[in-house]
Amino acid sequence: MRYTIKDFNKQFKNDAACLEHIYNQRFPEGAACEKCGVKGHFSAVVTRRSYACQCGFQLYPTAGTIFHKSPTSLRTWFFAMFLMTASKNGVSAKELERQLGVTYKCAWRIAHQIRQLLAEEKPQLKGVVEADETWIGGKATMSTRYKKKTPVAGLLERGGDVVAKVLPRVNMTTLKRNISANVAEGSTLMTDELPAYKTVPRSAFIHYYVTHSAKEYVRGMCHTNGLEGFWSQLKRSINGTFHSVSRKHLQKYVNEFSYRYNRRKSETPMFLHLVAGVAEMHGSAV
Repeated sequence: MRYTIKDFNKQFKNDAACLEHIYNQRFPEGAACEKCGVKGHFSAVVTRRSYACQCGFQLYPTAGTIFHKSPTSLRTWFFAMFLMTASKNGVSAKELERQLGVTYKCAWRIAHQIRQLLAEEKPQLKGVVEADETWIGGKATMSTRYKKKTPVAGLLERGGDVVAKVLPRVNMTTLKRNISANVAEGSTLMTDELPAYKTVPRSAFIHYYVTHSAKEYVRGMCHTNGLEGFWSQLKRSINGTFHSVSRKHLQKYVNEFSYRYNRRKSETPMFLHLVAGVAEMHGSAV
């Protein structure tokens, strides 16, 4: 389902519309007043981000969310969320600075706060699952090879979701632990010929692999091309949009691209799905 800038401008004309949307998401059946106990008697306060009960008690829908105590307007926050979900290649902080009309410091913070909503725990993958790893950042030379790069391990359920994790190193222990934590036993693993993958317990997984070093990339149903496509999108976007991502923040960016990939066929617009995630954040609205 398409959700364009016209739809955004129509649905969220001002801060009041954004606050009302958050309130309805957090309290779909109406909020109960903690002071008088009456339910559904709240109305918006014009001068602040709150709703007031008839008894005078005030409720703050943005409390405990990424918008809490932020002086930036809610519509600016929502527009940043729209841009980050509408762009397949991501949006840099400098681009947000230009589009939102805020300082670079503000744009950088907004982007990283929004990425908190993009981190999610997925149920274990099952069925046919591709497993592969890649290296991001730095420039490898013949002497340093991968010392300046950061490893990322990925798992992709055929026809389903992707799970990608930044690892401290790539070896038998880290890859086995990642597979055991994120893939259901009885699943079929498709990997390349990396020796570490050959150590996965045969009692738990059916394992097939292709030999990339021999230029074998597909053998029947055995390949890792789906995950290779995800790596390609991630690397092109980091190089073209962000140019460089530190090891410290890399997982946040990996989460961002995983979030978009996993909702590429969703019937719910990605932006509205992200806004709905605000209501799931913990914290009191008082």
